[in-house]
Amino acid sequence: MGTRRAGLDTSHRARPALVGVLAIALIGGATGCTFGAASASPATIAITTGDVPSQDVVALPVDRDDAIAAALEQLPALVEDGMKRTGVPGASVAVVSKGETIYEGAFGVRDNTTDDPVDTETLFMIASLSKPLSGTIIAKAITEDENLSWQTPVSELMPDFAMNDPYVTENAQIGDYFAHRSGIPTGGGDDLEDLGFDREYILDHLRYIPLAPFRITYQYSNFGLTTGAEAVAFSRGETWEETAQELLFDPLDMTSTTASHEVFLQTENRAVQHARIGEDDFQPLFDRNPDAEAPAGGVASTAGDIAKWMALVLADGELDGAPFIDPAPFTQTFSAQIVSSHNSTLEERPSHYGFGINVGSGAGGRVTLSHSGAFGLGTATGATMVPDLDLGIVVLTNGAPIGLPEAITQSFVETVMYGAPARDWVDVMSGFFANYNAPAGDLAGEEPPADAAPQGPASDYVGTYASDYFGTFTVTDTGGALQGALGPDGGYTFTLDPWDGDTLSFAPVGENTLPGSLSSAVFTREGGAITGVTLTVFNKFEHVEEPSGLGVFTRVG
Repeated sequence: MGTRRAGLDTSHRARPALVGVLAIALIGGATGCTFGAASASPATIAITTGDVPSQDVVALPVDRDDAIAAALEQLPALVEDGMKRTGVPGASVAVVSKGETIYEGAFGVRDNTTDDPVDTETLFMIASLSKPLSGTIIAKAITEDENLSWQTPVSELMPDFAMNDPYVTENAQIGDYFAHRSGIPTGGGDDLEDLGFDREYILDHLRYIPLAPFRITYQYSNFGLTTGAEAVAFSRGETWEETAQELLFDPLDMTSTTASHEVFLQTENRAVQHARIGEDDFQPLFDRNPDAEAPAGGVASTAGDIAKWMALVLADGELDGAPFIDPAPFTQTFSAQIVSSHNSTLEERPSHYGFGINVGSGAGGRVTLSHSGAFGLGTATGATMVPDLDLGIVVLTNGAPIGLPEAITQSFVETVMYGAPARDWVDVMSGFFANYNAPAGDLAGEEPPADAAPQGPASDYVGTYASDYFGTFTVTDTGGALQGALGPDGGYTFTLDPWDGDTLSFAPVGENTLPGSLSSAVFTREGGAITGVTLTVFNKFEHVEEPSGLGVFTRVG
């Protein structure tokens, strides 16, 4: 799942220990390897050797096919147990190997108010699991256009696009945006999306965001990746949705997959989003529309369709045994490009990120490719591939992120590789994701002072305020209550309540401000008159210490 969600990613909520809902690299990996013969090391541990030493891995405890068969036998019970323990309403699971989908399973309900069951054709929002699909699409676009590469500067494709730093504007490449090293802070643009702004407005206003250091800072950014994707689509004279359909969904016969939220809503057999209220209470309270960040988090699909994409990846970019994606950009896409999680001790393995995919290694040395997706308003997904085992698993759920997809994929892959999971991953992940469902804002969890009262009359605060980034903020007096309005046509509204003098409070609700969020609105006075206001929750990115200044509004009327 910035500001607070990134993907787990990603379209995605970010936390200090994890950037993106999306974006988990528990046993992340890179390219596949060719097996050599198994041999016993001096320590009597069986090692499977590859073509080069960096491909050597600890051997499986049993024959590969037997290991997978044993894990598949346990998979349904693993899913059912995880759903029972977490309360997640519905799930769809698929496993792929040797170019074939070898398992599809459907569990639970699409909507827990109707009890309509999930089946293998049920459409799920996949959130930041969209990112590696988009990376694959770019690799295919590069295959088709000899003038395009991961190193192509976005400024050459979209001359009117700008960032906060002229050097970054001119030099940032498609790959920089896909590897989250452009400097856009985690959550940059997500706040505008929450207010209802569209993709065009958001990309145009990225220029106002103060940047982290270019190319040496990993900041998981939905709208950074969206920028790189849009640049490629623009160069083709297409919308991103058209590019995705043409280059990936149609060739792979992913007939249920769409990058349009309207199409998702028009599909009767769809999994409704369930937000998490309390410990284990999931309720279908919201509709999260991710169209603005479609390349980063806007795809809806079935587990079976995602399995088709995994089969393409595990076949090194070949489709039905024939070349489909040029090996050079394909390998770049699924290889480590930046360190995404540094060691806190020397014993830890670092995590890496490619062009839209997590890359790393596990306890046995096998490389894997993985990505999660999460919307705090009610979606959690995950996929993991082990190239040298030619194995992939995807789990789609319709509950807010609590770590269930990651627990299932991790447990399944470890059962194949080691004979059993190394940990109780449902328990581990539920703790890991605890903050993902927490409210936001500097006043969250606090009660207003007993003598809460504004410093002046309502008329002091009524007016129009402006921010280059957020646009217009209006305050009106409605029957004695102050109302704030943001976003296109003032469609994002909330009540401003007394707190402490010219500091009022408001309760924002959105993907990055879940129910229970509470923020201060600090009005400033000069000569007795209100001259501006700072909306605190919109004035800071979570992984940046200093306020951004973007949430400071000047009174203009």
